[in-house]
Amino acid sequence: MISTMPIVPFLAEEESSFSSLRAYALEAKYEFLRVLRTPAFAIPSLLFPALFYFLFAILLNHGNGNASHYLFATYSVFGVMAPGLFGFGVGVAIERERGWLALRRVVPMPPGAYLAAKMIMAAAFALIIYAMLALMAATLGGVRLDPSQWLLLGLIATLGVLPFCALGLMIGSRVSAAAAPAIVNFIYLPMAFLSGLWMPLSMLPTLVSRVAVLWPPYHLAQLALVATGQGYAGAITDHIVFLIAFSAVCFAVARRWLAKPV
Repeated sequence: MISTMPIVPFLAEEESSFSSLRAYALEAKYEFLRVLRTPAFAIPSLLFPALFYFLFAILLNHGNGNASHYLFATYSVFGVMAPGLFGFGVGVAIERERGWLALRRVVPMPPGAYLAAKMIMAAAFALIIYAMLALMAATLGGVRLDPSQWLLLGLIATLGVLPFCALGLMIGSRVSAAAAPAIVNFIYLPMAFLSGLWMPLSMLPTLVSRVAVLWPPYHLAQLALVATGQGYAGAITDHIVFLIAFSAVCFAVARRWLAKPV
C-alpha cells in the first residue's frame, strides 16, 4: 500500500499559498474600489494631469511638436505623483488615527497585504492616467512614438509611482489626518515645479536647475525623456539608483515610525 502522508503537508502548503494570494487580490480590489468611490481623491488625480496637458501642451503650444513631446513625458511623471502621495500620505494618516492600522495587526490576513494593496491601487491609477495622457498626446498633441516607446513610458509611469508611495507612507505614518492634505499639497506642487515637469529647467533660474537633482520627480522625468527619445541629463543608472535608494529610505523610516507611533 502506497502511503499518502507526504502529500498532506504539500496540499496544506499549497492551500495556504492560495489563500494568501486570494487575500492579497481581495485587499487590492477593495482598496481600488474604495479610492475610486472617493471623489475628492479620484477626480483630481485622474483629471488634473489631463487638463493641465490639454491647457499647456495643446492650447498654449499649438503646433509646437517639441513642447507636446516634452510635456507628454513630464506630465506622465506629474500624473503618477498624486496617487502615491495622496493615496498613502492622506489615506494612511486617516486610517492610522482611526485605529485601522492597529486593528489590521490582529486580523488574520497577510501582514504585507495592506501596503501591497495600496501600491497596486496607486500603480493602477498611474496606468489609467498615463493612458489618458497618451490618448490625448497621440490624437490632439501630435506626438508620434514607436510602439516600444509608448510601452516603455507606460512602464516607467506605472513603476515610477513607488517612490511617491514611499514618500507618502512616510508622511502618513507621522502627521495627523487633519494636517496630511496640507503637507502633501505643500510637497506635491512645488516639487513638480522644481523638477522641471511644467517647463524645461533651462527656462528657470540657475539655482532651480542645480537643486533639481534632490527631487525624485526630476530623476523619473529624465527616464521618461529617455523613453521618448528626447534629450536628458545625467546617467540612466544614476537616476535609477537614486529612485531605488530614495524609496528604500522612505519605506525604512515609515516602518520605524509606524512601529513606534506618536
